[in-house]
Amino acid sequence: MADRTAPNCHLRLEWVYGYRGHQCRNNLYYTAAKEIVYFVAGVGVVYNTREHKQKFYLGHNDDIISLALHPERVLVATGQVGKEPYICVWDSYTLQTVSILKDVHTHGIACLAFDLEGQCLVSVGLDSKNTICVWDWRRGKVLAAAPGHTDRIFDISWDLYQPSKLVSCGVKHIKFWSLCGNALTPKRGVFGKTGDLQTILCLACAKDEVTYSGALNGDIYVWKGINLMRTVQGAHGSGIFSMNVCEEGFATGGRDGCVRLWDLNFKPITVIDLRETDQGYKVARGENSRGLSVRSVCWRGDHILVGTQDSEIFEVVVHDRTKPFLIMQGHCEGELWALAVHPTKPLAMTGSDDRSVRIWSLIDHALIARCNMEEPIRCAAVSTDGIHLALGMKDGSFTVLRVRDMTEVVHIKDRKEAIHELKYSPDGAHLAVGSNDNSVDIYGVVQRYKKVGECIGSNSFITHMDWSTDSKYLQTNDGSSRRLFYRMPSGKEVTNREELKLVQWASWTCVLGPEVNGIWPKYSDINDINSVDANFNNQVLVTADDYGLVKLLRYPCVKKGAKFKKYLGHSAHITNARWSHDYQWVITIGGADHSVFQWKFVPERKSKEAVHLAAQETLADSNSEESDSDQSDVPEMDSEIEQETQLTYRRQVYKEDLPQLKEQCKEKHRATAMKKRERAPGSGVKLHFIHGYRGYDCRSNLFYTQTGEIVYHVAAIGVVYNRQQNTQRFYMGHDDDILCLAIHPMKDFVATGQVGRDSSIHIWDTETLKPMSVLRGFHQLGVCALDFSVDGKRLASVGLDDNHTIVLWDWRKGEKLSAMRGSKDKIFVVKINPYLPDKLITAGVKHMKFWHKAGGGLIGRKGNMGKTETMMCAVYGWSEEMVFSGTCTGDICIWRDMFLMKTVKAHDGPVFSVHALEKGFVTGGKDGIVALWDDTFERCLKTYAIKRAVLAPGSKGLLLEDNPSIRAISLGHGHILVGTKNGEILEVDKSGPITLLVQGHMEGEVWGLATHPHLPLCATVSDDKTLRIWDLSPSHCMLAVRKLRKGGRCCCFSPDGKALAVGLNDGSFLIVNADTLEDLVSFHHRKDIISDIRFSPGSGKYLAVASGDTFVDIYNVMSSKRVGVCKGCLNYITHLDWDKRGKLLQVNTGAKEQFFFEAPRGKRQTIPATEVEKIDWSTWTCVLGTSVEGIWPLINEVTEVTAACLSNDRKVLATGDDLGYVKLFKYPVKGKYAKFKRYVAHSTHVTNVRWTHDDSLLVTVGGSDTCLMIWAHEPEGHREFKQCDSEESDIESEDDGGYDSDVTRENEINYTIKALSSNMRPMTGVKPHLQLKEPSVDERPPVSRALPQPEKLQTNNVGKKKRPIEDLVLELVFGYRGNDCRNNVHYLNEGADIIYHTASIGIVLNLTTSCQSFYVEHSDEILCLTINQTPKFPNVVATGQVGDTGDMSATSPSIHVWDAMTKQTLSVLRCFHSGGVCSISFSATGKLLLSVGLDPEHTVTIWKWQEGAKVASRIGHTQRIFVAEFRPDSDTHFVSVGIKHVRFWTLAGRALLSKKGVLSSVEDARMQTMLSVAFGANNLTFTGTISGDVCVWKEHILVRIVAKAHTGPVFTMYTTLRDGLIVTGGKERPSKEGGALKLWDQELKRCRAFRLETGQIIDCVRSVCRGKGKILVGTRNAEIIEVGEKNAACNILVNGHMDGPIWGLGTHPSRDVFLSAAEDGTVRLWDIPEKKMLNKVNLGHPARTISYSPEGDMVAIGMKNGEFIILLVASLKIWGKKRDRRTPIQDIRFSPNSCYLAVGSTESAVDFYDLTLGPQLNRINCCRDIPSFVMQMDFSADSAYIQISTGAYKRLVYEVPSGKQVTEQAHIDRITWATWTSVLGDEVIGIWSRNTDKADVTCACVSHSGLNIVTGDDFGMVKLFDFPCPEKFAKHKRFLGHSAHLTNVRFTNGDRFVVSAGGDDRSLFVWRCVHAPH
Repeated sequence: MADRTAPNCHLRLEWVYGYRGHQCRNNLYYTAAKEIVYFVAGVGVVYNTREHKQKFYLGHNDDIISLALHPERVLVATGQVGKEPYICVWDSYTLQTVSILKDVHTHGIACLAFDLEGQCLVSVGLDSKNTICVWDWRRGKVLAAAPGHTDRIFDISWDLYQPSKLVSCGVKHIKFWSLCGNALTPKRGVFGKTGDLQTILCLACAKDEVTYSGALNGDIYVWKGINLMRTVQGAHGSGIFSMNVCEEGFATGGRDGCVRLWDLNFKPITVIDLRETDQGYKVARGENSRGLSVRSVCWRGDHILVGTQDSEIFEVVVHDRTKPFLIMQGHCEGELWALAVHPTKPLAMTGSDDRSVRIWSLIDHALIARCNMEEPIRCAAVSTDGIHLALGMKDGSFTVLRVRDMTEVVHIKDRKEAIHELKYSPDGAHLAVGSNDNSVDIYGVVQRYKKVGECIGSNSFITHMDWSTDSKYLQTNDGSSRRLFYRMPSGKEVTNREELKLVQWASWTCVLGPEVNGIWPKYSDINDINSVDANFNNQVLVTADDYGLVKLLRYPCVKKGAKFKKYLGHSAHITNARWSHDYQWVITIGGADHSVFQWKFVPERKSKEAVHLAAQETLADSNSEESDSDQSDVPEMDSEIEQETQLTYRRQVYKEDLPQLKEQCKEKHRATAMKKRERAPGSGVKLHFIHGYRGYDCRSNLFYTQTGEIVYHVAAIGVVYNRQQNTQRFYMGHDDDILCLAIHPMKDFVATGQVGRDSSIHIWDTETLKPMSVLRGFHQLGVCALDFSVDGKRLASVGLDDNHTIVLWDWRKGEKLSAMRGSKDKIFVVKINPYLPDKLITAGVKHMKFWHKAGGGLIGRKGNMGKTETMMCAVYGWSEEMVFSGTCTGDICIWRDMFLMKTVKAHDGPVFSVHALEKGFVTGGKDGIVALWDDTFERCLKTYAIKRAVLAPGSKGLLLEDNPSIRAISLGHGHILVGTKNGEILEVDKSGPITLLVQGHMEGEVWGLATHPHLPLCATVSDDKTLRIWDLSPSHCMLAVRKLRKGGRCCCFSPDGKALAVGLNDGSFLIVNADTLEDLVSFHHRKDIISDIRFSPGSGKYLAVASGDTFVDIYNVMSSKRVGVCKGCLNYITHLDWDKRGKLLQVNTGAKEQFFFEAPRGKRQTIPATEVEKIDWSTWTCVLGTSVEGIWPLINEVTEVTAACLSNDRKVLATGDDLGYVKLFKYPVKGKYAKFKRYVAHSTHVTNVRWTHDDSLLVTVGGSDTCLMIWAHEPEGHREFKQCDSEESDIESEDDGGYDSDVTRENEINYTIKALSSNMRPMTGVKPHLQLKEPSVDERPPVSRALPQPEKLQTNNVGKKKRPIEDLVLELVFGYRGNDCRNNVHYLNEGADIIYHTASIGIVLNLTTSCQSFYVEHSDEILCLTINQTPKFPNVVATGQVGDTGDMSATSPSIHVWDAMTKQTLSVLRCFHSGGVCSISFSATGKLLLSVGLDPEHTVTIWKWQEGAKVASRIGHTQRIFVAEFRPDSDTHFVSVGIKHVRFWTLAGRALLSKKGVLSSVEDARMQTMLSVAFGANNLTFTGTISGDVCVWKEHILVRIVAKAHTGPVFTMYTTLRDGLIVTGGKERPSKEGGALKLWDQELKRCRAFRLETGQIIDCVRSVCRGKGKILVGTRNAEIIEVGEKNAACNILVNGHMDGPIWGLGTHPSRDVFLSAAEDGTVRLWDIPEKKMLNKVNLGHPARTISYSPEGDMVAIGMKNGEFIILLVASLKIWGKKRDRRTPIQDIRFSPNSCYLAVGSTESAVDFYDLTLGPQLNRINCCRDIPSFVMQMDFSADSAYIQISTGAYKRLVYEVPSGKQVTEQAHIDRITWATWTSVLGDEVIGIWSRNTDKADVTCACVSHSGLNIVTGDDFGMVKLFDFPCPEKFAKHKRFLGHSAHLTNVRFTNGDRFVVSAGGDDRSLFVWRCVHAPH
């Protein structure tokens, strides 16, 4: 019988022929050791040209496509393709992996580049967004990521002269990136007029922001900043693929086959034309060749490396540049299929689709001959004498060449389809040629290849052939997996298999046949193995397959699924594999990677040497994992282990899913929620003691703590047990089964891992029971093993996902350091090396692996142990390389490094636990024996058997059996602690006695539970076939146990407590004596489970027994006879209850039916619901009926209420459900969805709950967690708030404290993203830049005799020399965002400055000089602002803005952290808060920043803002969160408030834990909408509500309410850090006592109110801040007011329009003042030099437009309701008003001669009024036929014409005052206009940009000099153009700052300023004009 292990020999990669030049660039470099590094297929190659040696890096598992060299030139980074591609950083000298970067890119990694220091690496992905990612590569951490471009990126480079700048280029673009915080922000290169927009292929950065780039057309584009400066034309004939920079200058390589060298200023030095070299390969190219194309250059000193498209590498010496050396070559692009080996010499022949045939010397590693054919070559063969080489072609022909000079012997074409295989017969007489025509032709060699036979048995293409040694037979394989035999040379098929019995085959290359069955996996029918070749001498077989694996197997291998060794290197399919003639080498060739690999065959070695293998060999020699055959010599798996490996821990519903499920259900149940719901009960319970320990599927989970307590876990609880006092304390942070536990080396912290969809690990303190850190986000399904490092800083964890992912954590920071797939098989244990914390081991089913950390990944190698055993436990020994592991057969394996040194027999059956001591080890096994060993496992020093006989008298229970299976051992305090599979925890004294401390049921569900009628006892019965009695008094022990024949599901004490009835799972039940547990009587009448059993009350005369087969039997206890059967139920019975008289039975069934039966006969009764409540029930354990309908939760599709029990005082109903919750309700529970208190401790379903006889304890049992939990009942009034004081109920009450318009608006607001904004006005028609121009009738003759054209515009300063405007500088902003943002005004510099924001700018206002300075880096509206109050970070401000999706692109929402004084950006944080950032807050130390998003989940995120790193993030709430703030003294605690929401958060490591506020402690408190938050000492928190109350919280529990702190919503609160006083601001009518602003003491008990003298009817304060003696207030009306604390004096600092848009803008004809008119019904007069508002008039109606008269003495205002008013400026008296229209007035204008007033409205009309007739304002005429509403109007200089721009994108001219339209273009062209504000007309066509498809240019104004025009648009940009601009897409400067939609823009007199008005942002910007010098 053949040996079924993998062969002992192996292969070592010796040489790779080729270089990857196709589809890759810049991938060839000199290392520091002057070696050459490049890649082929999936292998990194380091080639030493001097010694002609290659070394290989094999860390990738797919094609490498990118490479970067570290600046120190030793380390290399390579990126690969694949579904989950990764980047490896490796050492080119040792070939060890230094770091693995993964989990970001998909598809592949296209480019890589290191920065100047080599600290950061940038990568570009091949995904659809071409994601760019910056890595801290040593730590494997992403610093920043952003979408790169919509199209391919070809090159990326760091700017080596400027920090944090990068440049990327690709298809039709180049982008300049800056890195700040975690944000990569691009600016697109502007090609402008200097060059054509085209694809850029490569780039290099130089000094002074200069970038050189190579373009597709062969030019070099030179950039300065982001602008194209110049081009170097024709640098190459076509595309420039590669550019390399070195000290001497730049080298470029192009598709034209030339390399050019340039000096540092990019002046040409020389050209190297590789097409002219004389190395004989260009001739060979033939006419079909593309010519030579350079893909990579590297210039280093006087050497240049060149890589070409055709897989060649040249080396050129600069001073001898006419003679390039060809140092490496391979096949060109195209599949490589043909391979043959010479029969007598070390030569290999290959032929490829590139039509070349090449001969390689396997000794010299060189190409020695090459010949080009006419056709692609698909197969090859060498004749037996080595003289002829036959080649099969793709077109069906074959050619025979002479080997020595490659001359043609013969060319024959008999077939149409490709020839796939040909072979010479061993005697050299015949050549068999197999084709895709399904046939094999036989040719006679000596007859000049005459066809002598043909084999035609196949019905599919021929894939493989072999001759017999006597040349008489041929076997073939074909594409349909058939194996056929033919007689030679005739080709007749052999049908009788008998004659083949003795045939010996000369070679074996077939994939079918008994000898090679083992190459196929066991259960697959795929044919993905392309090639096989047998080595008869060494009895090994090599195979090559479609996955790029080369495998070695034993030959013959008869059984499917044989063991193998596998070797990676080829990326995709390997097409062929052959042994060399002397079996020294294996040659394999790759299809797609067209490379040739040469492997050295290493025959079996003596095991001695094995220890000294080179590192590289062990790496390549990965002993196979996929081998899955049942090896004969692997022992049977132990039953316990078998069970354990099959556990999946999957859940139907994970606790994480509950919030979403609740949301879905809430929609359905909105109606019921409106009803008044029952309150939760006053009393509560608290977990007191647990009987149980999880030993049946967990190991090594039991330890002594520092203080000598014992820590372990059961269900979802971490237990700390005090053995002196017999008490327990609990860690209750988990919400599902805990599966593993590890203890910190200091023995004070513990790590526990749980089950869950995204399962978490908690590290908690055993003293305080508080979580130190929570790690989540990596393990799916569950965490099954944990280990701390020796210094306690790191933690290793293993997940339950299919790959058993291993993660290494820095647990305090919550950071993942590294992660890797562990193994397909289950892992039982992970251990970190105590001496080298970068190394670890994992052990599990059939494997032991040794790992070391490499950056963000781990590299693992299998231990070499010959046969693979399952390891159950492992521990490190006394030196870093010694490891001891326990196997499932009872052996201890002793390892040194990865090699098994020896094994020692330790136990019978598996070794489950091993523990290292100071000097020696202790082990425990399934045999129930604890063994002590010396430090080398030579001697066993002592054994302890766990037996009942040695149990000490102080034990808290009884041993169930002798020698229980031991699952955990720990030492300390002079004792050995032992945990058993049966759920017992024992303490073994060194001298021998054993004390039992804790025990619970064994594996199997526990259902049966009964409490004693008058003693503190309870009984349980379980599927583990035991009945147990437990003492509930403080001694907490198991009093008695009895084994049953079958498991049981129910039990019940008789009313006198003397008898105990037990129902079993086979349909029988017994009654036993309650003291001795001996049988009294038993019955077996049913087949199905007995589900409930009950004695009737009183004397206990009857016993009701319910079974799964739908019947309840009633027995008479005294006579032991069945007296009645209750029939009629349709489903199994779940619950039973008797009434007090013992006459009536209540029954529940699994179909949720409720029935009543009368005892003793069992007659069914129907009782109306109203009567049921009146019946006096003896017990209530049912879950159906009106009196308990409120116990069913919202999501009852998912969860069943399994058990209930009413307390004996009939006040509290306890329930248990499938999700593991124990809930308490107030009885009766009427009405749906009652409120409750809820407790988590059991993990999955709670199967039963019972109160003890005096209601002092509640006892619950869990199903699969096998626990019995005892809860102390805390009656009403007894109020200690514990962590587990239950969470509130599912549905919040609907009333949220009232309604407020401001709150509703803020909640529902949708912010427009500028980049996505659309038209503000309802425009129709074709945009101007898309309209076709009609040619005018008389095209003017070239030389015009007519008068010269008049000026387009009357200019005011004709005398002066006119100067154009070059630039605009932001000087002043009037406006503050108060109407929908809060807490956004702060003092800076001790109150000298204030900071606030509007639109997208942050404003710092100096209070003494009234000067403003601006932060303008935001790209869109700012929504929130906060300052860092830590002295360490003075003047640091953070602002958050709106954005669209959170995809990390430039339009994503972001937070900027900046210095308020210098306006320097310190960090930019791009975030995933889609929609925008609505609240931010700095932590106490100032290092952390908290942000809240507007996304649907309202995510809460914490950042380390200096690094731009996200620390933690969590879904906040389903509805809007308004504010979240850190506690002023904390970096880990913060509070968030929002719509019906207040949550108290803790940051633990990287996890955010939160608690809802608990309201139940204050009578009638209800959850309102919370708007603001402040803090007091001793963990007090204050939250302001919508109703004006302030809630006061202690920790997370409401302690009191300050009623009506304000009469309206409390919008803002501020905690003063220096004295703790609190300022509140709300919405209130000013009165004598009250005001909207109040100052309170630290406890919010006394206050002082301030009145804001604003004259408003209602004051609404949105922001408060307190300085020294001053309070700063921001209001909803856009005012910022400073209030003195002493004198209550108000000083208004900032004014603005409170509601927008601001539509009207009018500048004074001679002074620097202007007017604005807005939607808020006010007109305001602003003074630019004084920087303030001079006056405001309330009109009572929204205003739309405003205009000064030419003298500036009158103002006309147009209103939204169609009315217009004329005011006298001096007195602000109304001169006249009129309303002739019903729709808004859009524009209003005085004629230049002050005679007429033109009024344009939405009714598509312009009315003229004659002002000379006085103030009665009679309309004298109007313009008709206007196609749409009027936008802008301008008079001509002589007041005779008016031009009108309309909403249909048409501009019309009318006569004044007749209203006649002027249509003749020539006439219009001669008009001189007094002003120009139109956005339409040929003169301004250039102001319309390309991307105005959705949005428009909304306003414009030509300067008084007539040389410039400024425009405003829907994107919020102000643009400055030259005027006129008749060319489309004119050049311009653009100025940002406004939010979306500018409404108006005007020049002030003398062109000194431009004023722009914002629509969305209600702000006025004043820009100073910078004029060009004379």
